[in-house]
Amino acid sequence: MGRAPVALAVAALAVTLTACGTTEAGSAGSGGDGAVRIGLLLPENETARYEKFDKPLMEKKVALLTLGKGKVLYANAGGDAVRQSAQADAMIKDKVDVLVIDAVDSKAIAGAVTKAKEAGIAVVAYDRLAEGPIDAYTSFDNEDVGRVQGKALLEALGDKARNGKIVMMNGAVTDPNAASFKTGARSVLDGKVNVGKEYDTVEWKPENANTNMAAALSALGKDKVVGVYSANDGMAGGIISALKAAGVSPLPPVTGQDAELAGVRRIVAGEQYMTVYKPYAREAEAAAELAVLLAQGEKIDGIINQVVSSPTTKRIPAVLIPGMSVTRDNIRSTVVLDGVYTIDEICTDALKAACQETGLK
Repeated sequence: MGRAPVALAVAALAVTLTACGTTEAGSAGSGGDGAVRIGLLLPENETARYEKFDKPLMEKKVALLTLGKGKVLYANAGGDAVRQSAQADAMIKDKVDVLVIDAVDSKAIAGAVTKAKEAGIAVVAYDRLAEGPIDAYTSFDNEDVGRVQGKALLEALGDKARNGKIVMMNGAVTDPNAASFKTGARSVLDGKVNVGKEYDTVEWKPENANTNMAAALSALGKDKVVGVYSANDGMAGGIISALKAAGVSPLPPVTGQDAELAGVRRIVAGEQYMTVYKPYAREAEAAAELAVLLAQGEKIDGIINQVVSSPTTKRIPAVLIPGMSVTRDNIRSTVVLDGVYTIDEICTDALKAACQETGLK
C-alpha cells in the first residue's frame, strides 16, 4: 500500500485549524497561549540519530509553533524498558500536556500510556507504534523501508542472487518496526534469494549482530555468503567487522538504514552497499505539530495521511513518511543536499581518494 508524502504546515498554530473531522485531544489542553509542556521519551543512545537529529529538531519545531513559549522535557531510556516506564511515570506526575514516546518495548510501555490517558495526557507514538490508547502516531512507512532495502540488495546481487546464501539480520523483536522492515524486505526477496541464516538481533546492538554474523559464516561457510540484509547501519557496522575478521574478500553487499555518518562513510569506502535515508526533520516536525495541536485541544485531522492499528488500539491517526535509498551514486543529492552532513564531515583523510571517486570533493 503506497503512502503519499506529507506536506507539513509551517504556520504558527495559535489559529484554530479549520480542517474537517473530529480527532482531537481527550482534554481541552492547557497550552492555549502556547505555553505547552511536551514530554519527549526516546529509546536509546546507541543509534546516533536520536541525540543528533530527533531531539533538537523537535525542540526547534515546538519553539517555532509556540512562538518560543513551548517547552520540551526530555529523557532517554538507554535501551531499558523499565527505565522508560519510570521516566513516563515521572512526566505524568509532573503533569506534562502531551507525551511523545519512542518506545523501547512497544508492549511494556502500554501501562504508562494507559496511566497518561487516565491523567488526561495525550500520547503520540513516535517512530515505533506503542501499544495502549495512543492518540496519534508518526513514523516512516516501515514496510516500504524494508522494500527499499530488499530492492537495493537484489540490484547489488544481480546474477549472484541464486548462486549463494544471504544472511538476514533483522532488528529486535521488541520493536514493531523491525517486523515491518522484515515484512517489506521479505516481500521483495522471497523466491529470488536463498536465505541461509536469519536472526532477530537482541536490542539492535552492533555487537550482537557481529556475534550472529560470525555464527552464520561458521555455519554456512564464508565463501557461500553473497549478501547480507542488515536492518540498520549500526548492525551493518558489526556485520562488516565480522566479515573482515573472517577474511571475507571482497565484501558482499550489506544493506543498512538511518543514514548514520559511520554508515555513509562505509558506503563511500565501498564496505557497505546502501542505507535508507529517512528525513528525520519531517518526522520530528510531524510529531511536534501533533503534540502542540493535542496540547492545545485542537483537531489533528489536517495533517493526517494514514490510519493504522496496533494490537491494542484500532484506527490510530497517523503521519507516515517515505524514505529513500542512498548508495555511492547519490550521497551528494540526498544527505548532503538536505544538510544532514557536510562533505567535510563525510570525507575524512582516510576517505579522500574514495570521495574523489564518488564525486564528493
